[in-house]
Amino acid sequence: MTTTDPTTPVLSAEEPDTGRRRIPGARYLQAFRTPRGMVAAVLVLGLALLAGLAPVLFPGGYDEQTPDALLPVSLAHPFGTDELGRDIFVRSIYGLRTDLALVLYAVPAAMVIGTILGLLGAVAGWLGTLVQRMLDIIVGFPGLILGISVVLVVGTGFWGLVISIVLIGLPTFGRLARQVLLTQQNREYVLAARTLGIGRWRIMVRHILPNTLDPILVQGSVFIVQAVFLEAGLSIVGLGIQPPEPSLGSLLNLGMRYVEQAPTYIIGPIVVLLLLALAFSLLTDALNEAVNRK
Repeated sequence: MTTTDPTTPVLSAEEPDTGRRRIPGARYLQAFRTPRGMVAAVLVLGLALLAGLAPVLFPGGYDEQTPDALLPVSLAHPFGTDELGRDIFVRSIYGLRTDLALVLYAVPAAMVIGTILGLLGAVAGWLGTLVQRMLDIIVGFPGLILGISVVLVVGTGFWGLVISIVLIGLPTFGRLARQVLLTQQNREYVLAARTLGIGRWRIMVRHILPNTLDPILVQGSVFIVQAVFLEAGLSIVGLGIQPPEPSLGSLLNLGMRYVEQAPTYIIGPIVVLLLLALAFSLLTDALNEAVNRK
């Protein structure tokens, strides 16, 4: 058996050494050169810019009231007005801003914590098994029911939603990381590293952890869509973002109360919600295609 210099990166069987050093993240950049990736990039960047510039574009804020209540769609009010005469388009953009902030906090936290929990099996087998049993208990609860339970304990509002989303996302990332760990720890290059006397933590950081990045990132883009709809579900039942602060879910909650007087009330928030979900769904497809391309 040939030995390998532990200071030299060890390549798996699927990744032969071509003599050229790959640029880190090159595959992810390739994802945005596909038609789906380009559309996803335009949608995500467009929605993010619109949300980020909301205070500049709409200096009056999301709670500016007028006497013109429940107006239909018009050029002056593209999504109409609500029961207090507030522009629903403006409130939808601020709601998008809230949802993106929620995703920015909750999804990376769920990814990092879940991945760490999933990889604890490399430290001790019994610890990994214990963590997986705990994650199995969380999986046993439907996402919306678990979210409602968490919000009832920690309280409604932004941070209650963040904690709910993180907790719901832990099994997804923890089990995925565990699966990658079990697959990689018996691969030839890991066994070779152990034979050379390389420590457990170095093998984890240098070899096993990098192999979790591709599936975790793809799953992260999937979970963003789930997080957006979870926020909508909790806010629709009144346990999410509380008035007057808008979110896409809370706007739907209010819109359903006035659907007979103003049928177009909920159309605007639904359109923004679907665009956001479409953007990250296309991003998921593009990333998945890029990381699995041989």
